[in-house]
Amino acid sequence: MLDLSNIAAVFAQRKPGHALPQALYNSPDVLAFDLEAIFGQSWILAGFTCEIPRPRGTLALTVGASPVVITRDRDGELKAFHNSCRHRGAQVCADGASARARLTCPYHQWVYGLDGKLVHAKNMQESFDPSQHGLKPIHLEEVAGAIFVCMADRAPAFDRFRAHLEPLLAPHRLNEAKLAHQNTLVEKGNWKLVMENARECYHCAVGHPELALTFPVGEARGDHFAKEGDPRHAAYEARLAACGLQKGPYDGPWWQVERFPLREGQVSLTMDGQPAVKKLMIAGEEPDVGSLRWAIEPHSFCHSTADTTVYFSAMPTARNETLVTCKWLVHQDAVEGVDYDVERLTDLWNITNRQDRDLVELNQRGVNSLGYEPGPYCEDSESYVMRFTDWYCDKAQDFIAARTGLDLRPRAINEVPSLAETFSNVIPFVSDSPTMAETAVSALALADVAPLEQRPDAL
Repeated sequence: MLDLSNIAAVFAQRKPGHALPQALYNSPDVLAFDLEAIFGQSWILAGFTCEIPRPRGTLALTVGASPVVITRDRDGELKAFHNSCRHRGAQVCADGASARARLTCPYHQWVYGLDGKLVHAKNMQESFDPSQHGLKPIHLEEVAGAIFVCMADRAPAFDRFRAHLEPLLAPHRLNEAKLAHQNTLVEKGNWKLVMENARECYHCAVGHPELALTFPVGEARGDHFAKEGDPRHAAYEARLAACGLQKGPYDGPWWQVERFPLREGQVSLTMDGQPAVKKLMIAGEEPDVGSLRWAIEPHSFCHSTADTTVYFSAMPTARNETLVTCKWLVHQDAVEGVDYDVERLTDLWNITNRQDRDLVELNQRGVNSLGYEPGPYCEDSESYVMRFTDWYCDKAQDFIAARTGLDLRPRAINEVPSLAETFSNVIPFVSDSPTMAETAVSALALADVAPLEQRPDAL
């Protein structure tokens, strides 16, 4: 079992506005904590309705270390379950999409309906009650063709996120899409380094020369792409209004949603900036609508242009290893070889992902150094990185505090509590464990005691 007081002590070393302490990238205990406290308690963008377009289908994936399966029953209703047999725990469905009327565990052939109920378990004793051994359900929400799952007992609030995302994403008609291509890339770096890299363009002009031809890397600064008084942005907003498209931006504790223009003369995120698919995803004939960037913590971002949606997901597989999955959606009526070419569709993001892999692995090798010391973020160009690490640290410490009562964060007031005052609140949880108490004292001594602003809501 994880010692959450030791984990809390590591978080207490974090200096706001700086990269994370080395242990948060490299510790095996922190990885185990992340899988439970972060991936196990967050909404995950699991896939898209077009991947299971018809009744009697499934989509299975692994979230951190936990297999998950999404089903569409004969009535078309989506449900999600832990993909773990209630017999001895074997994974029931292999990762990926499939068409099936029932779920059969390949180990001992226990059979489940698409509603998760156990319908057959051979040779079990008379006292066995099948109704008590169905697949364990998990939370599922669908927004404009995107499927989100959460394994927490109590999922974070979802309604405000839906209200922000749905009106911007719906015009891209993901419910009328198909999966044109999917690939994976193993990056030898901690998942947080992968996501920090994915949340900034401080490196893009030099690190991604191909992407920089279409993506406005010089405008990817601060909290939003919008530029007040810029004639190009004004013309872009007028063009969106004519197409009936909303722009945003919308931000929440764990999401960002914004439509922005690409570089002048570029209409899609491809090698030449031109559409890769003749049949557009959005209605109408106007391809120059920029890109809708929608990103959620802890693992994903998407770019939806007029012709395609590109999905990026980072899942930890080891403390210094991350599996990156990329998917390309196109209109369901687009014909490969006629309306699009897979290589042209995927080239830019494949090149970009390989470049990012090399940068992440370079970053990881440096973080491994005995001389590593967290440096300051660039407030202008790495604001989304700071949002990500702030969210990560806050969610982690909420998890610890809820389970132990131990919260080493400074109060959001000008007065900082004394060690004695703070420890009067901690002792009931650590009095039987001198090691935990000593750890907590050490962590408090290391904590930055500068006043903090009130934390954002944690919906």
